[in-house]
Amino acid sequence: MSRNGIRNFAVGLSLALLAGSSGSAQQSGGAAAERNVRQERLWLTLEKLGEFGKNPEGGVSRVGFTEEDLAGRAYVMGLMREAGLEVRVDAAGNIFGRRAGRENLPVLLFGSHIDSVPHGGNFDGDVGSLSAIEVIRALGEHKVTTRHPLEVVIWSNEEGGRYYSGLFGSSAAAGILPAEVAGRKDEKGETLGNWLARMGGVGARIAEAKIAPGRVAGYVELHIEQGATLDEAKTPIGVVQGIVGISLRYCTVVGFANHAGTTPMNRRRDALAAAARAVLALREEVRAEPGRQVGTVGELKLEPGASNVIPGRVVFSVELRDLDADKIARIGERIQRRLEIIGKEENVAIACTEADLHRPALTAPAFQEAIRASAREAGLATMDLPSGAGHDAQNVARFAPVGMIFVPSRGGISHSPLEFTPPEAVANGAEVLYRAVLRLDGVLDK
Repeated sequence: MSRNGIRNFAVGLSLALLAGSSGSAQQSGGAAAERNVRQERLWLTLEKLGEFGKNPEGGVSRVGFTEEDLAGRAYVMGLMREAGLEVRVDAAGNIFGRRAGRENLPVLLFGSHIDSVPHGGNFDGDVGSLSAIEVIRALGEHKVTTRHPLEVVIWSNEEGGRYYSGLFGSSAAAGILPAEVAGRKDEKGETLGNWLARMGGVGARIAEAKIAPGRVAGYVELHIEQGATLDEAKTPIGVVQGIVGISLRYCTVVGFANHAGTTPMNRRRDALAAAARAVLALREEVRAEPGRQVGTVGELKLEPGASNVIPGRVVFSVELRDLDADKIARIGERIQRRLEIIGKEENVAIACTEADLHRPALTAPAFQEAIRASAREAGLATMDLPSGAGHDAQNVARFAPVGMIFVPSRGGISHSPLEFTPPEAVANGAEVLYRAVLRLDGVLDK
């Protein structure tokens, strides 16, 4: 048996022995294993990528479909080519770098995104993207040839900074982009199609970016947690159970705008007072049952917006998140009933739109097991946890099994210049990604 054959046999055997292992946390056994990835090299690429869109206060503003985004993409494509990958850009601007495999099998896909929110950090998306390239470098240095062809992907406009609400590139891959999206214009009148052309995409053929089921054997995404769970638990690796569903609706309260000085309190139809009660009702209903569910009112607009006028109209958002779609629906129904009561008591009308639901995406058990086993082999403890933030993996789950690896975010801070994950923690994630890719390569499609 060849060296690669022995490696793949051992990978498959280890995964089989560990199948069924679970628990909220695992402690590593034994000393840390020798590393395959190179921490210093990976960190240097992160620092260099952080130069594109760098802000004076730290962090970056590398919003999708901007000049800063284009510069970052050019840098990353250069790294991919240096690592020996065959690079292409699909119609939606997603970047793929391919490494051939020994067998005619579906692709094993891994990567993330490099665009940021305005005044964001240097780690959200970047860690997974550059670690994926580092995995390819390490495989080349160790002269490892995989059964499956491998592809590193850099998804376009994950954060939704312009033209689209978010997860743009992976939405194209899942075939769920609106048909008219390429014709959308910014404030200067420039179309999304023009930006896609600058990125190497083709707006008129964006439907061709859809990836059919069966073409991808599986997808693994490494990402910073963006929360504080791993950091506070001092646990280096998170095994993601799934990406929460997100329900978003907008509620409008209509009262009556009147003079603030001449209208007695008992004759007011105060839309803002009713909305304030609604905000507290949401918090109470979300807290009314155990679990990790969260609810947020993040937007509130009132009219007419004068200090001497009772607000006559208020629009506010209602966002609910959880791994369980039934729980989201249940809490949403309870909130709606509370709003009906508040409307009657405050003598206002409250109406809400239908919820826009991004359904939860659960990670595949076999992928979870591969990540746990890879972490243990590397001498790293793990914790099972959900992702409270959205990720491209949730769209990939529409056409392939997925797994996600989290590494700690210091203080739970993200989407901020203060976002930080230490070099060793980044390298831990890259090492687990390296080993998980090889494990999955050994057992998938058999």
